[in-house]
Amino acid sequence: MGQDQYICVEDLNIKKMVEKTTLAKSIADASWNQFLQILSYKAAEAGRKIGFVDPAYTTQDCYHCGNREKKELSERTHQCKHCGYSTSRDFNAAQNILALGLDGLGVIPRSLRL
Repeated sequence: MGQDQYICVEDLNIKKMVEKTTLAKSIADASWNQFLQILSYKAAEAGRKIGFVDPAYTTQDCYHCGNREKKELSERTHQCKHCGYSTSRDFNAAQNILALGLDGLGVIPRSLRL
């Protein structure tokens, strides 16, 4: 199976997110739970595997070197002070989610991504 056979997403605790944030209405309106249910169903139907990843630190860890730097939500750029890697915060997180998901599915160990 090639890497394109896998889908990796954060395993968000949506119920908790709705309870403890001022963004509760926006989160509920986005129907994230329903989206993940449909995604899981369609992936299984197409013979794809889904890797659910712990969302902790996916935006704070540098994909390139693994260095962790705390960021405010308003910071939209990832700029690693350790290795100099610079990209959008969301792209850095997406790279981390994919690497963690493929590792969790036993496809590519995270230690081989560097």
